[in-house]
Amino acid sequence: MDLLRFFTAGNVDDGKSTLIGRLLYDSESISTDIIETLTRQSKTTADNTEIDLALLTDGLRAEREQGITIDVAYKYFSTGKRKFIIADTPGHAQYTRNMFTGASTAQLAIILIDARNGITDQTKRHSIIAAVLDMPQVLLCINKMDLVDYSEQRFEEIVSEYTDFSKKIGLKQVDYIPTSALVGENVVHKSKRMNWFPGPSLLQYLENIEITASDVSEEARFQVQYVIRPQTEALHDYRGYAGSVLNGTFRVGDEVTVLPSGLTSRISAIEYNLKEVARAEKNQPIVLHLEDDLDISRGNTIVPTGALPLSEKSLEATICWMDSKAFNSGQKFILQQNSFRTKAAIKEIHSKIDIHSFRDLESDGTLALNELAKVSIKTAEAVSYDAFKRLAKTGSFILINENTHQTVAAGVI
Repeated sequence: MDLLRFFTAGNVDDGKSTLIGRLLYDSESISTDIIETLTRQSKTTADNTEIDLALLTDGLRAEREQGITIDVAYKYFSTGKRKFIIADTPGHAQYTRNMFTGASTAQLAIILIDARNGITDQTKRHSIIAAVLDMPQVLLCINKMDLVDYSEQRFEEIVSEYTDFSKKIGLKQVDYIPTSALVGENVVHKSKRMNWFPGPSLLQYLENIEITASDVSEEARFQVQYVIRPQTEALHDYRGYAGSVLNGTFRVGDEVTVLPSGLTSRISAIEYNLKEVARAEKNQPIVLHLEDDLDISRGNTIVPTGALPLSEKSLEATICWMDSKAFNSGQKFILQQNSFRTKAAIKEIHSKIDIHSFRDLESDGTLALNELAKVSIKTAEAVSYDAFKRLAKTGSFILINENTHQTVAAGVI
């Protein structure tokens, strides 16, 4: 059974929490004890809804009221056809950084809008981040259709406006579904009140949509997370390199290059689940063994000799500034790409991205919370990477404040 990762975004009160709650509730993905607890906590609404479905994803409400930073909330569920991971991101504009995080590993973006309000600045903000992150597919979920009398005309107006906007910012594929999460129209079951809509319900869409691979590259990539050297009497000469296969396939006998050193060797053995195997594929946690005794450490990249990534000390990237403190010129960072770390500095801010229009704005040399910018980064050691649009796992990184050890930015190369 395959897995679909998607994230939800939208304005505050557009109904994200209710939509996810309805999806889980009507698909019978909630245990009985949780339903009983929520029933006791819920208030009876005018529609006589049994439970307040928003409570299923509003576990962070107390933190929000106390002014604590809200992170991304993840929910897991499955049906007979597919498994799902939902990343629910906050709707407030000041939490743009959280959406950047939630969207970075997703295969589908679900952007909610209120049918009454139509496309807003926040809708554009979320869509532009999806474009920056090269999101393969976007679903515009036009919610609260019950409040516009399930109007087909209103639905078509919003579709037309968003279609024009999505073309301007370069979104690849956009689909549209009208829903009413509160009363359950077109979420899990096809709507009888919107029989003018020929498409599927939201769940039918999620179960059947073809998952488009966001990674273009098929080249094998492996990054060392840990060097295993027991140095016991029984395993005196054992030297293994543990990590997950980031992309592609490795086979015993492959000639490989270790970066950034450029040293070459061949794979002598591959261990998976404590057994030797002939090959290892994407996302598998393995231990690699090489024929030669090379100086390899955590963060080194092992790749096929005939398919090398770029390896540079100067990077051109798009970053989202995540720190409440503004960027200061000369600030020192640690750039982390998976398990690789090196000292870094932002040498130049070329431009900022207008979050409303997707246009480049002239840089004033500053970066504030949630701003997106195109920058040049200088690193102490060469970073081995593929362009983000080719391979997200090697083309993305975070910047860490060298003094406070707080993550201050996330970026794509």
